[in-house]
Amino acid sequence: MEQGRQETFEVTQELSGKRADIVLSHFLSEHTRSQIKKLIDDQNVLVNGKAIKPSKKCDQGEIIHINIPAPVSIDAEPENIDLDIIYEDSSIVVVNKPAGMVVHPGAGVKSGTLVNALLFKCDDLSGIGGKIRPGIVHRLDKDTSGVIVVAKNDHSHNSLVDQFKSRTIKKRYLAIVEGNLKEDSGSFDSAIGRDPIHRIKMSSKSKSARASLTFWNVLKRFESASLVEAEPKTGRTHQIRVHFSENGYPILADKVYGHKRQKNIILSSAEKIIGRQALHASKIGFTHPANDKWVEFTAQIPEDMKQALEYLEKQNGDDS
Repeated sequence: MEQGRQETFEVTQELSGKRADIVLSHFLSEHTRSQIKKLIDDQNVLVNGKAIKPSKKCDQGEIIHINIPAPVSIDAEPENIDLDIIYEDSSIVVVNKPAGMVVHPGAGVKSGTLVNALLFKCDDLSGIGGKIRPGIVHRLDKDTSGVIVVAKNDHSHNSLVDQFKSRTIKKRYLAIVEGNLKEDSGSFDSAIGRDPIHRIKMSSKSKSARASLTFWNVLKRFESASLVEAEPKTGRTHQIRVHFSENGYPILADKVYGHKRQKNIILSSAEKIIGRQALHASKIGFTHPANDKWVEFTAQIPEDMKQALEYLEKQNGDDS
C-alpha cells in the first residue's frame, strides 16, 4: 500500500502575497484544489508551525510543512446496474457508457460506477488495474457518454495499453460545439497539462503541458452551433473539451470549459435540453488482443444529444 509522506516548502518571492491554497497548488501539482482544501481543513498543513485557513496570504520566507496521509484503500463491490453491452467475448467487453456514470471508484465515489456494474456482470476482469480499476485501460469523463473497452484478462489489458501508448487505437467522438468553425475540417495541436490555478482543469498554459493533437470535421452547421466529429490522436485528460474551448468553440453545456459570455436564447435552450456536456464517444477501433484482427465498435448517439440536435435543426428553419 502507498505510504503517506511529509513535504516542506519555503514561500518564494514569486508566491508571496498569494492565498495558501494557491501556493500549495503550485507545490502539489498532482493534487486538485478540493484535495488541497481538505489537507488544510484537516490541519495537515502548518505554516511556521501553525494551522491555517485556505485564504491565508503567504509571505516570502514562510515555511510550509505538509503531511500527506496515505490514501484510503477502496475495494469496488459488485452492483446490479443496467449496462448497454455492445460486445463481449472471453477477452474484452465493450460498453456504451451512459452520461453521469463514473468509470471507477475513487475519492468520494464508492458505488454506482462502471466497474461496480462490470464486477456484477462479468466473471473475469483483468487484475492489472488493481481492486478499484479492474480491466480499465482508458476512461471517459463522468458526463461524456459512449463506447469504452474493458479487458477481461491480463493479456488483453497489456495488448490494449500498448495500443493506446503507440496511438494505433482509433477513437472518434461526436460533439455539439457553440458557434460555427471557419473551416469544414482541421486540427488543434496545442499542448495540454494541468491548469496552474484551477486544478480541476487542464489547459495549454501549464508548464507541464504535453503535446496533443485533435483532428476534426464539421458534420452539420446550425444557426448558433455545429455538430462535429473529433478524432484525438493523443489521449490527454479533457483533450477535446480543452481544444475546442481554447479555440473559441466550447462544447455545448460544458460546465468546466464553457465560456462565461452571455449566450443567445438558442444556445441557452439547447443547454437546458441536454443538461451535460454534449460529447459522445461514438466509435473505437483496435486490434483484437486474442486474434490480432482489426475490430470496430459503435455507440449510437444518446437520446439527450438527439433532442438537442433536433431543437437546433428546428431553429435553422428553411435555411438548413
